[in-house]
Amino acid sequence: AAPAISDMASDDLEIIDGSAQQTGLASSDYYGYYNRAYQWSDVIYPIDNLYHKDDAWGALYNTIAYANTIIKEVPSVTDGNDQQKGELVAEAKIHRASAYLILVNTYAKPYQQATAATDLGVPLLLAPTTEQPLIRVPVQTVYDAIVSDIQEAISLLPSSQQYSTLPSKASAYGLLARTYLYMNSFSEAAIAADQALAINNQLIDLTALDQLTSSNYPKRVFNPEILLSKVPVNGISAYTPTAFRLSSDLINLFGENDQRYNLFTVKGDIISTWDVYDGRYYYLDYVMNEGRNVGPSVPEMLLIKAESEARNNQPAAAMALVNQLRAKRVLAKGKVMLSATDANDALLKVIQERRREFMFRMLRWWDMRRLKDEPLFQKTYTRTFAGKALTLAPNSNRYVFPIAQYEINLSPEIIQNP
Repeated sequence: AAPAISDMASDDLEIIDGSAQQTGLASSDYYGYYNRAYQWSDVIYPIDNLYHKDDAWGALYNTIAYANTIIKEVPSVTDGNDQQKGELVAEAKIHRASAYLILVNTYAKPYQQATAATDLGVPLLLAPTTEQPLIRVPVQTVYDAIVSDIQEAISLLPSSQQYSTLPSKASAYGLLARTYLYMNSFSEAAIAADQALAINNQLIDLTALDQLTSSNYPKRVFNPEILLSKVPVNGISAYTPTAFRLSSDLINLFGENDQRYNLFTVKGDIISTWDVYDGRYYYLDYVMNEGRNVGPSVPEMLLIKAESEARNNQPAAAMALVNQLRAKRVLAKGKVMLSATDANDALLKVIQERRREFMFRMLRWWDMRRLKDEPLFQKTYTRTFAGKALTLAPNSNRYVFPIAQYEINLSPEIIQNP
């Protein structure tokens, strides 16, 4: 599970002021979390309304509770051999590591080596208990636990699994690459990405598809690109009024021959036949009738390697990796091959490719967080909602989502984010 509010806060999304979508969202506080996340509000889940629980927080800690039970209990069961039990424990550790990586990138500050030892992370529960106080440990402690879980699991996992929801060695290396990326450990991230790609480097050729249907595109659990399948808690997008409308900034990154735009997005009249919905909307999960994947994937590994090359002053190598992905994404009649004038230009193009590849996949918000202090990417974001002008400055506390007051009332030892 993952929080959909990350996509709502990112610059992938744009809700036009005065639009039918905005009117629809304002029609019920059932959608209040959507409005407040989009506005980077101080409170996302107010305690005084009916929908005050943060389902993502609950789902992630529920995953951790299951994982903790498996890790503690499975070694002592009498059924199965040591290899089978070791594999189950390893799978649980990958699921636990994934949950904590999502939690720490949602409810804590972005990783900075200089302050990670003191920045508040999230409650770290590594044993099945209902009595442990939910003290927020430092960000560094959370990341150390994530890396430890992954590294302990790798040797015990199979190289492949029947379904992408089941962790494998490729899942573990993919999750490790993602973890190191968000720790700004780019060389280590590239090494882990290479290890994942050595096991699975499959890409779906989108250029071979004329249209997207549930019969010509694989279900998430069978998708060969996905290393570890994870989904947002809200399931399927593109239902009005909670559809994801592509921002003009995002649309401008796509060329007319980019199949990610052509296949995965639709005009507003497909979203709504009774209200005027202008613009373009994300539609992949609606067509597939299942939640979109936000877990590690083969494209992510290629772009992690590309970013590492760009940051290591190897622009040509970075662009070669980007173009390897684009060859399966952009029609031949379009401009497939990208080039870079220098390392900074390569880095800009890698991040742009991440936006195209991972639109509404949670990672754009994570990228906005980790890049906000770099001069190359630093900017103040602005948007308007119901006539109210909103800004998100690089030093804003709103890059960290508040913890739902409902959870703090249950566990007063949880310190709220500023």
